[in-house]
Amino acid sequence: MFHFIYSQLIRLALPFILIRLWWQGRKAPALRRDWQHRLGVVPEMSGPVIWVHAVSVGETIAAGPLVRRLLAKELGATILMTAMTDTGLAQARKMFGDKVAYAYAPYDTPGAIRRFLRRVNPGILVILETEIWPNMIRQCRRRRVPVFLINARLSERSAQGYEKVKGLAAPVMKSISWVAAQAEPDAERFRRIGVATDRVEVTGSVKFDVDIPDDVRKASEGIRKTLEGRKVWIAGSTHSGEDEQLLSAHQSILEQHDDALLIIVPRHPERFDTVAAMAEAKGYRVARRSLSENPRQAQVYLGDTMGELMTLYGASDIAFVGGSLIERGGHNPLEPAAWGIPVFSGPHVFNFETIYDRLIADQGVQMVEGCQDLAQAVSRLMSDAQDCKAYGERALAVVNNNRGALDKVVEGIIERV
Repeated sequence: MFHFIYSQLIRLALPFILIRLWWQGRKAPALRRDWQHRLGVVPEMSGPVIWVHAVSVGETIAAGPLVRRLLAKELGATILMTAMTDTGLAQARKMFGDKVAYAYAPYDTPGAIRRFLRRVNPGILVILETEIWPNMIRQCRRRRVPVFLINARLSERSAQGYEKVKGLAAPVMKSISWVAAQAEPDAERFRRIGVATDRVEVTGSVKFDVDIPDDVRKASEGIRKTLEGRKVWIAGSTHSGEDEQLLSAHQSILEQHDDALLIIVPRHPERFDTVAAMAEAKGYRVARRSLSENPRQAQVYLGDTMGELMTLYGASDIAFVGGSLIERGGHNPLEPAAWGIPVFSGPHVFNFETIYDRLIADQGVQMVEGCQDLAQAVSRLMSDAQDCKAYGERALAVVNNNRGALDKVVEGIIERV
């Protein structure tokens, strides 16, 4: 009954969801491209298919090393990557080109999921983190398609939410073939909401297995050369409500380091122009990466291209990870940490609780309360090259000391295929 009601509600909401998609597509035309995928109408595929689903950019980046490892195994299967967002698919295409297939994930109506599964006929579904859609998972089970939840995390708040709708959640959880949890608390919560005990395993976070491809390293070196030794800090994956704070922090930093450069990378492309205008209104000299403008004389360099955040982290001396000065829950701090540079974050990091716990325990991240706190901390490290290097080394050490989850996940997938 709960599942029936859920499906009917999704069906009723679908016209409004499509209207919203069309409306958002005014500013982001990529959202309208291949819109029929969202109804399950995708190109038909033949042969074995491994379906890897990542909701957006962060999960797509986390899936990168896993997909590269599966490609290296030469399993004789096509890897299909899906995402819910245009930015997620753009990131995937930038990482893999024509090595894998791409599609938007279908909306979770029974009809859309059935159409998608008939056309793709996957042999396995690998879901990154906790993207749990009832129809997607239950219909996969009916078609005997194993569903693996990889790099899975579940907060106490989310677990309590699932417990409130146990009639809907429990059958879905019983349909999951394997949960590779980031930590024991996550694993225990999955068991609590209905996943069979023998199907839950703690593998650690695959995000610690971040890799930096050679072409990304080369591109970062090229940017550094154009900056001629300037002190550079980056604010990655920023959100509305943070940009003004970060631009204010940069003004304070410039008072002590007049050659400092802020690279700011908004999380969503529809905000690129807004942030550029905001920086110019504050009197900054702004260069935009999308226009190939040289940042040498700029005070703010806007990273307004897709899929280059990792490259821009590598061109920086110090990193702030966005989504954390507001109650968004933060983004992945391991991307800048893998470059061996100091990492700063605001207080709101509940989306990456386990990762931050490990970074904080080993002094691999510095937490700040607001823009002035951030400005003071960044200025201090810019004045102390030795301390700056030490913080970066600690961040990298946390990454290296926690690698290995990816091997467990790949082995688990191959064993269960």
